[in-house]
Amino acid sequence: MTPTPKEVAPHTGRFLDRMEQEELAIVRRAYAKHVLANANVDVAGVETAFAAVRREHFLGPGPWPMPRWARPYAPTPTDDPVYLYQDALVGIIPERGLNNGQPSLHATLIAAAAPRPGEHVVHIGAGVGYYTAILAHMVGESGRVMAIEFDGGLAERLAANFAGQPNVHALQGDGAQIEFDPADVIYVNAGATRPADIWLDRLKNGGRLILPLTSDKGFGENPENIPIQRRGAVFGIKRRGNEFLAKWISAVAIFPCEGARDAECERALAAALDKGGWERVTRLYRRGDVPDEQCWLKGPDWCLAYD
Repeated sequence: MTPTPKEVAPHTGRFLDRMEQEELAIVRRAYAKHVLANANVDVAGVETAFAAVRREHFLGPGPWPMPRWARPYAPTPTDDPVYLYQDALVGIIPERGLNNGQPSLHATLIAAAAPRPGEHVVHIGAGVGYYTAILAHMVGESGRVMAIEFDGGLAERLAANFAGQPNVHALQGDGAQIEFDPADVIYVNAGATRPADIWLDRLKNGGRLILPLTSDKGFGENPENIPIQRRGAVFGIKRRGNEFLAKWISAVAIFPCEGARDAECERALAAALDKGGWERVTRLYRRGDVPDEQCWLKGPDWCLAYD
């Protein structure tokens, strides 16, 4: 009798026979539809990428820690990868509250970024690279992704996860400072208090920047029960020549972005989140002389403003 072909699940050491591989592919397709439904997104390219990319490839051997209501984290019952295919966080450094993020949030943000085949994407705060891989799937072999991670340990895992994949370049460093080629998409996965100059400088004409802005309450414990809408906001920034159009996408609570935070902008952001009105923002200006009454959030040399 011919033996059933088996495959070692990447980075887990767990053997999957052909039937298990086929079943897991079905699970991933159902997961992708569930995630996009939760995100209220109907974009074929995003769904295809979520269905194709193996989450277990990036998260190391199971069982995997997942946040639960009853306690901060609990392991999955076994190392069966099927447990990873739900719209849920997975701990990557649980002791610091650092997770592989919520799939439906990323589906929303990736749909807004709209990466296309052949484009150049810069992923800042890439973690272990699961969402980097989704971006890389969408730009295809003709495109490329630069994945930047500040944490040294995570950056090592990131680089290992993309070893031998020519269209992804992973490196460690401060994503608000590292030089990169002009980009079609800059996908920031950490909470800033202002856009780094290089993000706006290196955004191509027609390029899209996904910009999460968070207050000092934008990550970690929330004993005051501050609503997420008052903790952070993600804006989509689109370049049109020397202009930057802006649109609110989602509320957010996310790990802070090293290198893109300062106390003055943090105070201004907290005040803006308290007053509301983020949904009326239409412009990002790179100057400080815009009248106060036109600004939702004003920094010393930039602002998010209304028309």
